[in-house]
Amino acid sequence: MSSETQTILTTDGIPLEESLKKAEKKNKIKAFLLVCPLLLFLIITYVFPIGDMLFRSVDDRMVTNMLPKTFKAMEQWDGKELPPEEVFEGFYLDYKKLVEEKTFGKLATQLNYEKNGFKSILKKLKRKMKKFEEGNYKEQIMSVHKRWADVEYWRALKRRAPAYSYSKYLKGVDMYENEDGKIVQVPEDRRIHKILWLRTVEVAFFVTVFCFLMAYPIAHLLATLPMKYSNLLMICVLLPFWTSLLVRTASWMILLQQQGIVNDFFVWIGLVADDNRPEMMYNKVGTYVAMTQILLPFMVLPLYSVMKTISPSLMRAGKSLGGTPFVAFWKVYFPLTIPGIGAGCLLVFILAIGYYITPALVGGASGTLISNHIAFHMKSTLDWSFASAMGLMLLSGVLAIYWVYNKLVGVDNIKLG
Repeated sequence: MSSETQTILTTDGIPLEESLKKAEKKNKIKAFLLVCPLLLFLIITYVFPIGDMLFRSVDDRMVTNMLPKTFKAMEQWDGKELPPEEVFEGFYLDYKKLVEEKTFGKLATQLNYEKNGFKSILKKLKRKMKKFEEGNYKEQIMSVHKRWADVEYWRALKRRAPAYSYSKYLKGVDMYENEDGKIVQVPEDRRIHKILWLRTVEVAFFVTVFCFLMAYPIAHLLATLPMKYSNLLMICVLLPFWTSLLVRTASWMILLQQQGIVNDFFVWIGLVADDNRPEMMYNKVGTYVAMTQILLPFMVLPLYSVMKTISPSLMRAGKSLGGTPFVAFWKVYFPLTIPGIGAGCLLVFILAIGYYITPALVGGASGTLISNHIAFHMKSTLDWSFASAMGLMLLSGVLAIYWVYNKLVGVDNIKLG
């Protein structure tokens, strides 16, 4: 027998090892082709939109492209005093071209985001510039309105010079970069975004807590009842999914209004006086009640799926070892339901932090969340770059929560059954 190991061949005379590698390669190609449609779907519907949001949030080329001569002349301006004649002349020529092309409205809107009052003085400049004479544009423009002689407006204009900027992200947390390059907070009377962020987290947190407190006994009841009764109750839990979200929210608007059924019941049992009915609409109360009811099934289902797998004999064993019902529940049953608690809380919190329709309808001014503010800038102010920045900040916050949860609890411990 030869000392060298003989090469094993297939029936076709090809080495077995080489044949296995080819077969494995073919299987990998087939597997990739099977998941390719899903991969393309995720790229088109998830990766591309997020990439477009990221680009829009830092893209500040609109103003730069509208005022090329102005920003070219501003390169030598230090921003300490009013800009020289060259800057005023460049601005006049750029703005005149925009007026002729009838696109000056976009510039007015964009500059008004940077500093309030720009839109009105630009409209007035449009009316007055028809009478301008050639040369000495600085005095002619300043004579249109006193704000043109305010250096703060020209500094605000210069801040829009970079083609790409992270200023929208600073604006999302009530900050901006001043002329010295330092990041400072906006005046106190304009700090609204931090309040919205804190309110969003607060509402999402308490809605998650309320859902957990209500869903735990419901899920336990469903898991311990006989099958014919638990199936009937499960239909009641799933029934809201068969009703439009808008209809459910509108129903709560009817129930919670001051002359609604809930207030009528409180008056009937003598809890409140008829002339002192509590306000439960267009505030946080309405937001809490409506969002808790709508998101409750998302907490019940993960808890139920985990509780269903827990054997009832474990509780009996705990009691037989000398534990009271509460001790047996706390030491034996509750720890086994933690995977379902983690899944339900994470699911409800992430859904609540980005909720839009319910707070918009029942929240009012004090119940508005960050998602409503994003929609406002998308539809009303048309400041899509700022809305994109806020959307990405919200997405980053959700990912951060997911990362923290993974570090503290572990995603592997999440179970849906």
